[in-house]
Amino acid sequence: MHESTLFNLPAAWQAPLATGLFIATYALILAEKYVHRTVAALLGACAVMLLGLLAPNQAWGAIDFNTLFLLFGMMNIVNVLSRSGFFDLVSRRALLLTRGEPVRVLWIFSGLTALFSAFLDNVTTVLFMAPLVVTVVTRLGLRPVPFLIAIILASNTGGTATLVGDPPNIIIGSVAGKGFGDFLVNVAPFAVVACVAGIALMQVLMTRRGDLKGFAAADRLQAALQDAPTPVVNRRLMTQALAVFAVTLLLFMVGHPLGLEAGLIALTTSTFLLLIADLDPVALFEQVEWATLLFFMGLFVVVGALEHTGVFEQVASALTTAMGGDVGTGILLIGLGSALISGFVDNIPFTISMASVLRELEGTLGARIDPLWWALSLGACLGGNLTLIGASANIVVADIAAREGHPISFGGFMRYATPITVITVLLAIGLFYGANRLGVM
Repeated sequence: MHESTLFNLPAAWQAPLATGLFIATYALILAEKYVHRTVAALLGACAVMLLGLLAPNQAWGAIDFNTLFLLFGMMNIVNVLSRSGFFDLVSRRALLLTRGEPVRVLWIFSGLTALFSAFLDNVTTVLFMAPLVVTVVTRLGLRPVPFLIAIILASNTGGTATLVGDPPNIIIGSVAGKGFGDFLVNVAPFAVVACVAGIALMQVLMTRRGDLKGFAAADRLQAALQDAPTPVVNRRLMTQALAVFAVTLLLFMVGHPLGLEAGLIALTTSTFLLLIADLDPVALFEQVEWATLLFFMGLFVVVGALEHTGVFEQVASALTTAMGGDVGTGILLIGLGSALISGFVDNIPFTISMASVLRELEGTLGARIDPLWWALSLGACLGGNLTLIGASANIVVADIAAREGHPISFGGFMRYATPITVITVLLAIGLFYGANRLGVM
């Protein structure tokens, strides 16, 4: 243990104090109505350094820059794609494919959201999909709230499939040293099954509650198309952005075996796009979600104090005892436990802390630890659909819905989302558990 810069804390006090600061930070994050979660995380990080649990240079070393570089790079690529008119163009094409039929609206926009969320940040995806869905569904004479809930479910489920789709996966990939291809093989099949099952169950619930009735499809579709603005497309910029995006995904798949981290790849390709695109980089940087990046930085410091003071060693020891050496039991404990916890608390700080626990377990389990990483991914990402506060995308869509005059209540969300989440989590974790028992995974 190191000496404090302000307080010479006894060694016996440091682990309990680090735990207390983590709990206090978590409580402030949950109270985001009163304190912004980024401010809460930065307050926790400042307290860690002021109390001497980590010196400033140690705090800097606790920050996972691979995660930050990956988020920053993908944000820039998405912003350029948005400026090119790509998302507006795709959305209009999707509207044409629906033919104004409510079931098609549900499946096409949910599927499109899931697909975008698998390869882009899911919060970014819902930022442009939610307003579009409100506009389209309202013009087609349908109630927007169930469709917005479907967008939330699809976003979190689709984001589960890949390394870059959801922040928990980005964290797991960086901490565990897993690449894009690892997630495609070990997580994506179960995420796809969960996504298709989730949309099908949403259709059943919406049909029973009369959410898919009551309009003339052809007339409404024509009116919606006439009202919708014609997309303004910059073909050259779109081609550049899509080409760089494709190269980025290719490098994600081949870069890991070569020792190239996803964060470095995203930072490099996005910087190259800024070089060739005829855009003001300062204006683009203003669109970066800096609050999200600072939130991650603060959390990494707070969690770093837990790791430095030996808290994770104790938690890993307890988890090992509970597992009894059986990885299958660990899959159920971590997968189902993560889903339950992520339904009520933000899955980002939970994943950061749980990833550190699993890293401690590597010394005991060695290569046998891998299924537990995938169980954590499935549980943390899919569990975010359990309640309205389970994931960042949920809160973003709720804010957009309220602004558009269609508020989503906590109970109203759970009427649709909770039963679907329970079924999809049990399905995905159950299939993954079975595959592991059979030696497939």
